[in-house]
Amino acid sequence: MKNRRLIVMRHAKSSWGSEAASDHKRPLNGRGQRDAPRVAGRLVELGWQPQLIVSSNATRTKETCRCMRDAWSQDVPVEYSRQLYHGVPGDLFGVVAGFPAQIETALAVGHNPGWQEAVMQMCGQYVVMKTATAALLERAADDWPSAVDDTSNWTLLDVINPRDLAEDSS
Repeated sequence: MKNRRLIVMRHAKSSWGSEAASDHKRPLNGRGQRDAPRVAGRLVELGWQPQLIVSSNATRTKETCRCMRDAWSQDVPVEYSRQLYHGVPGDLFGVVAGFPAQIETALAVGHNPGWQEAVMQMCGQYVVMKTATAALLERAADDWPSAVDDTSNWTLLDVINPRDLAEDSS
């Protein structure tokens, strides 16, 4: 049995003042563009570099992933899914169940309220998922379908909030 590690991360701060044609197309603002790589750098420091990223296909989640990629020591594959755009916990768990067995650490980038609800369901702890917040969860399981079969047995190991990180940690 391996430890399966899932990083559940809300997208970085988006621009409400943009002229985007829809919520789905809303981009990151300057703070979001600064916070995402800082969170990625902290994940690397903690030894939590993902081997796979799944993300909502909204502009702000795609930009969050792009801003983080320079922190990784290798090119990490990213899969974008419309299913994760304002998805509920069951949508996230359905995507996670499809991860290949060789993946031990994965990152899921999405939206609230679904991500906050998913973290609560997984570990039984209330975590405020502000923008660019990442919850680091772990569970021993043979494979990903087993890891999310009973979604309530995950351990919350850490929460990364970009406001707690030093400006120069990226």
